[in-house]
Amino acid sequence: MLHLLLATDGSSGADRAIDFAARLAKEMGGKLSILTVGGNLSGVDKRELARAESGIGDALEAVSEQILERARRRAHEAGAPDIGVHAGWGDPAEVIIEVARRDQVDAIVMGRRGRGRLTGMLLGSVSQKIASLAPCVVILVP
Repeated sequence: MLHLLLATDGSSGADRAIDFAARLAKEMGGKLSILTVGGNLSGVDKRELARAESGIGDALEAVSEQILERARRRAHEAGAPDIGVHAGWGDPAEVIIEVARRDQVDAIVMGRRGRGRLTGMLLGSVSQKIASLAPCVVILVP
């Protein structure tokens, strides 16, 4: 059975990747694992955290849960038959590669661009790191 790992940060690029991965999982009768990684927050997320009345840990978990639930719903609506969701924390590229190795996925699917173009230019994009270091096929969705 085909096992896809979809990495999402909640961006519009990630939404396109969700649609693609869900269709592929549906057509191939495969499993879709959706992963979001905290540690790379957008300005909107940081403002949400600042307004949070609960602890920072609870707020970070809430942001991750929102991203995952939205992605799960979108993948389900696109017809993915078997969906699992997971959250991680740390450097996104390292966590994605670690999960891909641990779960022995057949392919990683992700958007080519995430939330920050300037950060990507200065530090190297997550998708570039994944494409270079992944232990499996990487599908970058434009």
